[in-house]
Amino acid sequence: MFVDRHRIELTPKARRSCSRCHGDGGWWVGGAFPEMEACGCWSDRRELRIRLLPIPAWRDEPPF
Repeated sequence: MFVDRHRIELTPKARRSCSRCHGDGGWWVGGAFPEMEACGCWSDRRELRIRLLPIPAWRDEPPF
C-alpha cells in the first residue's frame, strides 16, 4: 500500500495461507537460468489506484 497527497495505491500480496506457494508468491522454474513463476493467489488480482480530489489551500487565519 502506498499513500500520498494525490493517490492511494493498493497492490496485491501473496496470501500466507495459500497451499500452492505457502506465502512466497511463486516458485522458481527452469534450469541454468531459472525464472520465477508467479502464483495465482496474488498475480490474478489487479492493482487499485484511487485518485484523491484536490483540497483547497488552508487559510492563514481561522474564519471566526
